[in-house]
Amino acid sequence: MREVAVIGIGQTRVEEHWDKSLREIAGEAVLLALQECGLEQAESLYVGNMMSGSANRQQHLGSYIADWVGMRYTEGYHIEAACSSGAAAFRSALMAVASGSVDSAIAVGVEKMTDSPGGEITTQLATAADADWEADMGLSFVAINALIMQRYLHEYHWSKDDFAGFSINAHANGAHNPFARFQEPINKAGYQKAPMIAEPINLLDASPMGDGAAAAVLIPLDNIRKQAGQKLVKVVASTAATDTIAAHSRKNPIWLSAAEKSVKQAYNQAGISPNDIGVFELHDAFTIMAALSLEACGFAEPGQGPRAAIEEQICPKGRIPISTRGGLKARGHPVGATGMYQIVEVVQQLRGEAGETQVERPVYGMSQNIGGSGSNIITHIFKSE
Repeated sequence: MREVAVIGIGQTRVEEHWDKSLREIAGEAVLLALQECGLEQAESLYVGNMMSGSANRQQHLGSYIADWVGMRYTEGYHIEAACSSGAAAFRSALMAVASGSVDSAIAVGVEKMTDSPGGEITTQLATAADADWEADMGLSFVAINALIMQRYLHEYHWSKDDFAGFSINAHANGAHNPFARFQEPINKAGYQKAPMIAEPINLLDASPMGDGAAAAVLIPLDNIRKQAGQKLVKVVASTAATDTIAAHSRKNPIWLSAAEKSVKQAYNQAGISPNDIGVFELHDAFTIMAALSLEACGFAEPGQGPRAAIEEQICPKGRIPISTRGGLKARGHPVGATGMYQIVEVVQQLRGEAGETQVERPVYGMSQNIGGSGSNIITHIFKSE
């Protein structure tokens, strides 16, 4: 397999794009990524998206987006893996280039959620849960995560307020990201006053939906003629794992077994340990998922994830910086695009382009995109060359 590098990135701001269609949002990110690396097109295109068929009445996104960006006749596919669709698209593009099937590929994640009423989007999101034993019982994704968080609080004797640091860190970082939906910091008092959605999850524990797209261009590392002072970002690990789609069917519902399996394989591929990771863009759709991800990936002992937030270990200058551009919580969570936003943000960090939230001298960065409530987890590790 060939070594592969990310040479171009592009993204749109996450917000309510009432004036733009799904293809315009995706096209903007793709064209920005191509423009950055000086390419006119690529040999293949992979579009990560979860709900375009229901929210936008549009499927067949490979051809749909390729045509729009002037890449007619290019190989194109629509990749769906619930909330991990973005990372799944990137992994597909990576394998195409690494295998030698193509010499260039674009991965783009896109979601346009605000065209549909909130109730419809909630119903569509629940299609990533178990239709028989979760969705048909009336459980939304907020409710499923609330049950997981309730069990975690009971098992490890934390209080709800102990999770405030995850949201505070995300919003502090999002304030410096021009692409983030929310660009205002919050404090603990504001967190405590936030309206309850599903006990114990309140409004500031949960990520907001929105419209957005992010993209990356991949080519073989050997095809790059490095310029003086240029920082290259190489993909050194790509892994995926699944678990039961229903949270209650898992051996331990407060342990992300798929994350553990995926990340162990990623560390082995990259030849590193958790101590080598300089920045970690995790899937903080809810604060409980941030804690569970830190534990499953080896950054905290089981039941000790909240301590990393309380002790500010997760801040840009901390031991394991997370959500450095706002994460899902402040940047926003346009579900099919989220995995690609995470990858773009890790690339920014490894290039030294993260502005006020730049992590000092990271060599390795990791992204982890979660589909469902932990049923499909995709991990990527990148290295600055």
